[in-house]
Amino acid sequence: MAVMMYWEAIRRAHDEEMANDPLVICMGEDIGVVGGTYKATQGLYDKYGPERVIDTPISENSYTGLGIGASFLGVRPIIEIMSVNFAWLATDQIVNTAAKVRYMSGGQLSAPVVIRSPGGTAHQLGAQHSARMEKVFMGIAGLRVVTPSNPKQAYGLIKSAVRCNDPVFINEHELMYNMKGEVPDGEYFHPLEGSEVSRPGGDVTLFGYNVSVHWCLQAAEQLAKEGIEAEVIDLYALSPLDRAGIRRSVSKTHCAVVVEEAEAPVGIGAEVIAIINEECFFDLDAAPVRVSAANVPIPYNHGLEKAAIPNAKRVMEAVRRLVGK
Repeated sequence: MAVMMYWEAIRRAHDEEMANDPLVICMGEDIGVVGGTYKATQGLYDKYGPERVIDTPISENSYTGLGIGASFLGVRPIIEIMSVNFAWLATDQIVNTAAKVRYMSGGQLSAPVVIRSPGGTAHQLGAQHSARMEKVFMGIAGLRVVTPSNPKQAYGLIKSAVRCNDPVFINEHELMYNMKGEVPDGEYFHPLEGSEVSRPGGDVTLFGYNVSVHWCLQAAEQLAKEGIEAEVIDLYALSPLDRAGIRRSVSKTHCAVVVEEAEAPVGIGAEVIAIINEECFFDLDAAPVRVSAANVPIPYNHGLEKAAIPNAKRVMEAVRRLVGK
């Protein structure tokens, strides 16, 4: 196993897949000469040239559409949208073209395209640069949505996504690019469906994804000192959600807390709790709980920004209330 940063794992996946298949290309703003805002394509421009590592204009809907169109002809583009906040501008191409073309063409066309984009609340980027759009894309039929919580997942999910014949949206978190973790020395392909048990436990299940997995793990470590053993489930695949994995854990612990950085309304927590109510209702000892961001635009002020989003302490408080301690 090699220890590398999240961004290094992403770059390695790009490099390997481009070396494996000459039809794999990269597209996005500042991904070429600069090497990407978060260094995820560093050095690839010099290695593969401007025809395969394409610096695009600041026009998300246009270059996303170009990449999706190229995928109809067998090209496998990895499209980087510099910030998920700008993915709003490309939603027509993602939602109405990539996600629907196989169905609307009766299977004659497919869109094997990967769209990567970082999002989430970083450090004082303000309301227009702190979007959490994963809940938007996970509601689109025909689009796979994954969100890696560590370098190993980031590496393996990109490699699997590039070789998948479905369009895949990869939601990364801006705070995680310098996170270090182990990545296999050899090629590794992470499943695009499922969930992972990040920490086993028997008293309560904590569901998280990308950055919130780490809040759950921090909370679980402290709760263990109080005699509460929390199981942490990493929902790295948001579409489709792992209904069986959700059911398996809640049937064991009988209590559930869903932790998300996004606002609660129409969110991932709401969907997970709907699954729990539909499939685990009679296994529950208490109603499931959500720990979510305040339903406000993310403030620029540092203190207000911290107050608006969850953390490990809030997860612990929710668990204590749930189990009556």
